[in-house]
Amino acid sequence: MKKKDSKIMKEPTFERPVERHFYYLDQNFAVGSKIGYAISLVLLFFGVMGLVWMIPFPQFNFLVRMNMHTFLNWGSFYIAVVIYLYLRLAPTLSYAMLFTIGIMSFFVVQLEYLERDGGPAVWLVCALLALIGLGGLFAITRKEKKTVYGRDLWHLICIGPIWLWSKVFDKLKIKY
Repeated sequence: MKKKDSKIMKEPTFERPVERHFYYLDQNFAVGSKIGYAISLVLLFFGVMGLVWMIPFPQFNFLVRMNMHTFLNWGSFYIAVVIYLYLRLAPTLSYAMLFTIGIMSFFVVQLEYLERDGGPAVWLVCALLALIGLGGLFAITRKEKKTVYGRDLWHLICIGPIWLWSKVFDKLKIKY
């Protein structure tokens, strides 16, 4: 009886919910290439953010009068919700994500300028990048020994960006 008990791995206790999420992701996705995950997640996150950014936002008269109509779009709400949810999980990691989203926002605006000057449509570029990122995630997870279900992949997509930042923080020995 004692030999059977020693082989059963018990799930560790967690002080915060984010540690449970990271433990789950480590158990399911740490086998694969973290660089591949990072590239795929960045492309997917950037693509989705750019697609949300390009959804036309209603032009309210009071915003037009104050010349603020260019600063408010659906991307602003998307960013606010994402940062709020990450802030509830791990404040320090949410600041890292806010910095990352700031850089991505700069590139979305640059894509808008490129489109204005006759380049490709921003929604098309972002959709292509999102599909490449999603395809990369599928390819990486298919290589792993465990079967990855849609729920697991959804968990990776939602929590994956701060999970990858947690790995960077662990390497730099920064507490999150």
